[in-house]
Amino acid sequence: MFQPRSIDFSKTRTFTAKDRYNLVRIDNLRTPGAQEDDLFHSPEFDLLVQKLAQAKEEGRTVTCFIGAHVIKCGLSRYLIWLMEHGYISHLASNGAGSIHDFELAYLGGTSEHVPTAIEDGSFGMWEETGLWMNEAIREGAAKGYGYGQSLAAYADAHKSRFPHLEDCVFYRAWEMGVPMTYHVTIGTDIIHQHPAADYAAIGRASGVDFGYFCHSIAMLDGGVHMNIGSAVTGAEVFLKALSIARNQGYPTFHITTANFDILPLGDYRTDIGKDKYDYYYRPRKNVINRPTSQGGTGLYICGNHEATIPSLYARLRDRA
Repeated sequence: MFQPRSIDFSKTRTFTAKDRYNLVRIDNLRTPGAQEDDLFHSPEFDLLVQKLAQAKEEGRTVTCFIGAHVIKCGLSRYLIWLMEHGYISHLASNGAGSIHDFELAYLGGTSEHVPTAIEDGSFGMWEETGLWMNEAIREGAAKGYGYGQSLAAYADAHKSRFPHLEDCVFYRAWEMGVPMTYHVTIGTDIIHQHPAADYAAIGRASGVDFGYFCHSIAMLDGGVHMNIGSAVTGAEVFLKALSIARNQGYPTFHITTANFDILPLGDYRTDIGKDKYDYYYRPRKNVINRPTSQGGTGLYICGNHEATIPSLYARLRDRA
């Protein structure tokens, strides 16, 4: 019988992140109220603002799945404001989103220069990030925590390591009682490269988070789901969670979904053939069209995150 060979992860070399150059830093995060001079506008955006305000007023669920670039664009404080003011009741992301948030909290910076780091094998080999995150996940999974809970509890227990918790999205969510869940694919994240990685614990904690996310989607009727910049994971996780909710009889047909991205889709509500490349763009089908086929509204917000997210904050702030 053929036996595949595996690499010895214990031989992987790691390096301290203390002197690393970071493209995104605490001192260049964008601050709500200070940088909304040129607001984004579109008819779909206007309707989304209206639906979010209505959901908040009626106490409906608002779920939001972000790609890691929302953090890398320096927009953490806007996410925190949206949670604080009741416009996000469940925030989710992929594994990379957790890493950038974690690094900002302990290091004050994140986003290394990948093109040069991959050349010598130093890309992602950061001792503190890999060791501490894997410790947090392993300890949390042993207690039955989800991935997001595990990171927040670890940061709370080691506050001296994390001088920037006021800008940490998963920690602030934990303080507010807002579920912050992470949906991980093994092998996609730099902490999976670290010798301390425990793949069973990573899978267990992320699985717990999927259950939390499914519950929030089951409560989504009359509410809003936003997918901001996650072209694969967010769209797929949302569709599976929605299928589970409907399979179990939860009413989830009167919903508003909104996908934020920069890819022009034209008339995104029409069906297109498999001979068109954007047929394979998952959010078009899995966020905008299919979930609203029996009712509700699917929207596409086409613009850069650095314009759309601050504009969303400004429009909702001005309605208060």
